[in-house]
Amino acid sequence: MSNDDQYGGAGGYGEVGGTGQTRTRLPDAPADPYGPTRRTPRTSRSLITVVGVVVLLIAAIAFANSGPDTPSDPASDKPPAASSTAATGTDPVTGKSAGIPKGFAHDEQGAQSAAANFAVALGSDSVFKKDMRHALVDALYTAEAATRLKAPQDKAYSTEFLAKLGLDANGNPPQGNTFISRTVPVGTRVESYSPAAARIAVWSTGLIGMSGEKSTDPVRTTWQTWTFELVWSGEDWKVTADSQKDGPAPVPGDAAVSSADDISKATKEFGGFTYAR
Repeated sequence: MSNDDQYGGAGGYGEVGGTGQTRTRLPDAPADPYGPTRRTPRTSRSLITVVGVVVLLIAAIAFANSGPDTPSDPASDKPPAASSTAATGTDPVTGKSAGIPKGFAHDEQGAQSAAANFAVALGSDSVFKKDMRHALVDALYTAEAATRLKAPQDKAYSTEFLAKLGLDANGNPPQGNTFISRTVPVGTRVESYSPAAARIAVWSTGLIGMSGEKSTDPVRTTWQTWTFELVWSGEDWKVTADSQKDGPAPVPGDAAVSSADDISKATKEFGGFTYAR
């Protein structure tokens, strides 16, 4: 080989001169021979893949939530069964005796209805007037029981007793005052029953007292349980005996006490029930 390397100068990378020589292209020398090795960039492609997966995931969640709402606990949203809120009494009776219903059904429910209505009638202000009290007793009790009870009741509702309630000897309140006596059944309990006889307890609340500016016996609430011994007689339930005891009484509410005038108006504006249960 001569000093003429035929590459365009010693150590150069010029064109190859002459024939029969192989032309070789060497790789470009890196600007920094100690720098990192070059790699094909893949950052953009990876980013596009991740974004695509996220978009698909969001779309899938949105589609799943686009359907109708389903409560987490369907049972908790169901309305109560009709039997839990329906009235438990039979159809109301159509007849009346002494101003109270009569002709109750000859079954267990009829006995409960009779007892509830007897409590309403015997807890009214009518019992404080002799003639009306006798009419009630004759209508509600058996003939034997009515005869037995009238005299003791007349003695119990004496002039002295009526005076303590602010009533005169005939059971009338002073002019400008309103005497209130009402019984409202809360529930009934069958203690015994047969087609011929029944023992029914009636839990009830009530109002009693004198409403007036100068009243010394203001209207108050009461709670009592009234138990009736009933027999089936003359195509209806009749009372042979009855008894009362106080309670059960709940804790009094926090409602503000109304004025005597408001109580008097309410008594006149809100009539009592003619059929209980």
